[in-house]
This record gives sequence, structure tokens and C-alpha cells, in this order.
Amino acid sequence: MKLPLLAAALACVSLVAVADEADIRKAVETKLGKVEKIVKAPMAGIWEVTVDGQVFYSDDKATYLIFGNLLETKTGKNLTAERQFNSLPLDLAMKQVRGSGKNIMVTFEDPNCGYCKKLAKDILTLKDVTVYTFLYPVLGDDSYDKSKAIWCAPDKSKAWTDWMNNGKAPPAITAKCDTAGLDKSALLGRKLRINGTPAIFFANGERIGGYIPAPEIEKRFSGTGG
Repeated sequence: MKLPLLAAALACVSLVAVADEADIRKAVETKLGKVEKIVKAPMAGIWEVTVDGQVFYSDDKATYLIFGNLLETKTGKNLTAERQFNSLPLDLAMKQVRGSGKNIMVTFEDPNCGYCKKLAKDILTLKDVTVYTFLYPVLGDDSYDKSKAIWCAPDKSKAWTDWMNNGKAPPAITAKCDTAGLDKSALLGRKLRINGTPAIFFANGERIGGYIPAPEIEKRFSGTGG
């Protein structure tokens, strides 16, 4: 095949691929709402579609939709859960780093949560960890007010750890504070169907609804837990 003809053929293939993606997007949106992201799934003939923070799967013709976990049989990895973990908007979370920070975990917590305070003390004993904490005020009437005070503090992470570990209230809010990020954090928790705090997520996609002690967390990091 001459080069011009080859280039034309490749262009046609590319256009078909784009059209396929557009068709899948359109078909899914008629059923589920606005598609946030769409990519080819690791399994042949399947598309991975993210809608409202949730991962769905569609066949090439959008005839069938699957909601559930896609597992890799060779490794046992939960690819769906890993994808959701990696797509979390960590810029909305407070960040603590201990040691090298090589082990990553994400928590959703309420400032009125007793087990969250217990977890906060355990986190101080962990080595080489990065903890991203999303404020999720759901437990008490003043949970939002406390979360807002922490969110509006000059150093959110310090205000959080001072409150959870020592009961030290954050400084009074003296200037106008944009709470859009706090509201997005709360909305994210609802999208993920988090019904209580703490909720803990690990980089391998494992999700735990409730408190676990430091030794159990360390087991997850070493790959021996769960």
C-alpha cells in the first residue's frame, strides 16, 4: 500500500475509534446521566465509564451496562476499586506525611467521631505513611461548624490533628472563607455511599467502613491484611 493510502486508512481507523467512543458516551448518557470519563477497559470489547463518581462498564454497542468490580484473575487486583481510589480529588483532602510517606491511605472523617479520634492517635504511630483526610460532617448538629472552622484555619492539617488528638479547637474564623471545597468533600462522601465514619481506603482499592487499629493498617501496607 502506498504511503498516502496507508495514511488515509489510518485516519479512517482513528475516526472510527473516536466515533465509537462518542457513540458509547451518548448511549450511556441517555441511561445514566453525564459521563465524566470514558476509556477502554482492560477486557476486550468493554468500555470503562465513570458517571457521578461511580465506575460502570459497557459493551462496544452500549447494549449492556455492568455495575460491579472488574477483577484481574492473575493478580487478584480489584481494578475497579483501584481506579476509584486513583480518581479521588486529593486536593480537597488534608494531608499528613510521616517518614517517607510511601504508604498511602485515604480517610473520610467527622470531627465529632470518637473512633476517628482513636484512629488519629493510631496514625501518629504509623511509619512511612501519607494520610489524606476528607472532612465528612455527618454525625452531629455542629459537625459542619467544626469542620468549617478546621477548613478555614490557616493550616488545615494542623488544625485537624490538634483537634482530633488534643481537643484543641481551631482558631475563630476572622475572615471570609470559601467553603466550596468542604462542600465538595461532603458531596464526594455521599457519592461514594459512605454511611459512617471513619471510612478508610487503601491504594489497592480496599475499602473499610469503620475503625481498624494501627497493626491492621500496617498489615494492609505490607500486603498481608484484608
